[in-house]
Amino acid sequence: MIRRSPSLFVLLLALILIPGIGCAKRPVSTLATSQGPVAASQVHVGAASPATSPGESHRGLMNATPLGAGPVASRPRPAEFRPESSLKDIHFDFDRSAIRPLDASVLVQNANWMKANPNDLILIEGHADERGTNEYNLALGDRRARATKNYLVAQGVRASRVSILSYGEERPVCIEHNEGCWAQNRRGHFLVKQ
Repeated sequence: MIRRSPSLFVLLLALILIPGIGCAKRPVSTLATSQGPVAASQVHVGAASPATSPGESHRGLMNATPLGAGPVASRPRPAEFRPESSLKDIHFDFDRSAIRPLDASVLVQNANWMKANPNDLILIEGHADERGTNEYNLALGDRRARATKNYLVAQGVRASRVSILSYGEERPVCIEHNEGCWAQNRRGHFLVKQ
């Protein structure tokens, strides 16, 4: 009969359990790995609290339609949209998607413009700074774009007029590696369909 050592048992148990233990600092996401746009129908991003990760930003695009939310809307084509000087960007705190009070006043002005131009379709791009994993930043950009859209809808803008995409960290407006620059990149950006 073979005698089993308690330390051998503990070692085997550790080898079995350790690979299943992950880092709690970043939420787990499963993303398609293509370099091009990624539709939400192809992506499942785990529910993550913005406070659970110290990171920001992601590669690719993500349509705002969540999995299992009914028919998947066609992904907006960014080339069909143009900047509108009347619609101002809003910005976000590090690792957050909550609308700040000063940005809320910007959104009220944007909503008033949208109500005065009821036939225009809007694209809100969600952006993050370069810190964090690509997957986390794509999800964060999506949460920012959603929060922005939800605020506008609460102001009386029809939800069907507003599409959202997340670029995560891939389209920075500033490329320096400091807080002043990162703050500019954490934004919700508005475009109008041509």
